[in-house]
Amino acid sequence: MQHQEELVLKYNNRYIVIVGQQVIGDYDTFADAVTESQKKYPQGTFLVQRCSEGSKDYSFTYHSRVRIPHATKLQSVHA
Repeated sequence: MQHQEELVLKYNNRYIVIVGQQVIGDYDTFADAVTESQKKYPQGTFLVQRCSEGSKDYSFTYHSRVRIPHATKLQSVHA
């Protein structure tokens, strides 16, 4: 991830808000980041990302809720 080291130095373990390619804010919680950003930017125009070392907070696996006939269990996303 480009610029990760410098971002971690400045925003480690905080939630950063990105518009385009610029960090426009940082917050203690995801909820605060979204709530405050929605006051200035329309939904869908900003990204909220937890800033941390490594890839833990940048790698996600999403499981669909689409039923597959031979599947015995559905898995859901834990947000």
